[in-house]
Amino acid sequence: MRSRLGFVIASLIAVQLVAAAIAWLTLPPLAQKTAAPAPIGGAFELTDQDGRRVTEKDLVGKPIVIFFGFTYCPDICPSTLLELSNWLKALDTDADKLNVVFISVDSERDTPEQLKLYLSSFDPHIRGFTGNEEQIKKVTEVYRVYYKRIAQADGGYTYDHSAMIYLMDKVGRYVGVITYQEPAATAVAKLRDLIVGRRS
Repeated sequence: MRSRLGFVIASLIAVQLVAAAIAWLTLPPLAQKTAAPAPIGGAFELTDQDGRRVTEKDLVGKPIVIFFGFTYCPDICPSTLLELSNWLKALDTDADKLNVVFISVDSERDTPEQLKLYLSSFDPHIRGFTGNEEQIKKVTEVYRVYYKRIAQADGGYTYDHSAMIYLMDKVGRYVGVITYQEPAATAVAKLRDLIVGRRS
C-alpha cells in the first residue's frame, strides 16, 4: 500500500514537472514578455479656433509641436506660449515648416472664439484646438498628458496639467519634448532638428 501511494505521488510530481516545463518552453522571450511603453500620439477629433473639425490627419505632412493647457491658466501657459513665440521668431521662415498647436484641456470655458482671442497675443503660427469633455479626454490619453480640474475657494476652478511641449515628426510619431523653462538655445535647436528630421 505504501509503495503504491509513493508511486502515485511520484507520478503526480512528474506530471506537474512536465506541465511546468511545457509552460516555460512556450513563454515568449524576455523582450516580448516585457510590455513596451504605450506610444505617444494617436487619433483624435477636435475643433480649431475657427470652428472647423480637425483630426490628427490634418497635422501630418509637417513636423508637429503640441502644447496642452488652457486659456485661464495664470502662469505656465502664457509664459510657455510666449517662449514658444520667441523660438518661432528665431526660426524665421523655417517656422512655416512646422504645425504648432495649443490644445485646451478646459472644455467648459475654452470655446473656439475664446481660443482665437487668447492666441492673438502670441505667434500666429500657433493654432488652437478644443473640444467637448470626451474629446479632450481622448486626446490627452493618446498623448499621455496629465491634467486635473482643481476647485477653488471662490467657486471657480483651475487645472493642474503637464507643462511639456511634445515634438512629433511629419507622420505623427513621437520624437521628444521641450521641458518647461528649457533654455531658449536648446529649445530652438530641438525645433531645428525636428524640421530636418533629426532626433535631438
